[in-house]
Amino acid sequence: MNFIALRMLMSDRAKYFGLIFAFAFSTFLLQNQVSIFCGIMKRTGSQILDVTDAEIWVMDKYTEYFEQTKALKDTDLSRVRGVAGVDYAVRLFKGNPTARTLAGKFASTFTLGVDDSTLIGAPRKMLLGKWESLREANSIIMDQAGYMLLFPGEPLELGKVLELNDHKVTLVGISNASAPFVSFPVIHARYSEAIQFQGRERNQLSFVLARAQPGVSPKELARRIEEQTGLKARTTAEFAWDCVVYYLKNTGIPVNFGITIAVALIVGLAVSGQTFYMFTVENLRQFGALKAIGVTNQRLVIMVLLQALVAGAIGYAIGTGMAAAFFQATLNGMATRGIILMWEAVAGVAVLMAGVVACVSLLSVRKVMVLEPASVFR
Repeated sequence: MNFIALRMLMSDRAKYFGLIFAFAFSTFLLQNQVSIFCGIMKRTGSQILDVTDAEIWVMDKYTEYFEQTKALKDTDLSRVRGVAGVDYAVRLFKGNPTARTLAGKFASTFTLGVDDSTLIGAPRKMLLGKWESLREANSIIMDQAGYMLLFPGEPLELGKVLELNDHKVTLVGISNASAPFVSFPVIHARYSEAIQFQGRERNQLSFVLARAQPGVSPKELARRIEEQTGLKARTTAEFAWDCVVYYLKNTGIPVNFGITIAVALIVGLAVSGQTFYMFTVENLRQFGALKAIGVTNQRLVIMVLLQALVAGAIGYAIGTGMAAAFFQATLNGMATRGIILMWEAVAGVAVLMAGVVACVSLLSVRKVMVLEPASVFR
């Protein structure tokens, strides 16, 4: 019976391939959009996650995400250091000065000023140079994507000279920083120099980076800092999630991706459902003949489910292959780096497509269940 069910499914090649295409297209679109959405959301906190030296970020109590900063007082650093359980606490500056090359090319940047003495917060993933080179005067480290933006078509090379707020600096390292949400060059410099690039203000301290002593959990220390200083303290993971939540609440990104995902679901359910239903209607005479020779309703239901399952599985496999090929092709692009096909998307879409297959099957099963065997002889 299973062999007969598969022969019935594949006998009409046009409907068979149309059914598989509907499942494949829905699978590809769902996996593609979900993975891209998650990749973009992860970028909102990428600069936070890149700082591996610190466990806790301390900021103004009204700060909601990384791009929203209000300068702290220098005395706030001492207050954080005075909290019991703090192993160390250092300053971090974040600004957006404009970098200009000697050839006149310029771009706004994400500039992070790390502690002068410890260099905590400096990039650890380097492509050229060493992060310790930041100790040199008037030196900066730039990420690869930023280098390619400011020096298009040129090979990676150290020693390049840039201008930041009338300050000439030398490129001493090229980092492999994670892609930021906005495609600005990511620059690291020492704190004392970075504040000069932005322009002098009364207060310059953006964040305090802290680490807990052995035996003290970061979450516990963060709550302790908030209670004793009145500032906001978040662990690295919590602060990264704060960024994701902010963009989900205050931008149109979820709506835009949600519409695409909804369209993919509708296509998968409507097109495949209609195609499979038409296939079942056109094969009612065959199902009627099987009923007439004694095949039970239960067996016929299994045949219909098998047909839907085979078509759905083949379509899902093809769609997953298309999604994998897409992300493999875009893996090395600077604009798309870090955006990959997530296994969670693959597994989640598998569950969704199983639901679509179940809905498609129900439409056809009912038609077969109420079929009269005598209808085949009319």
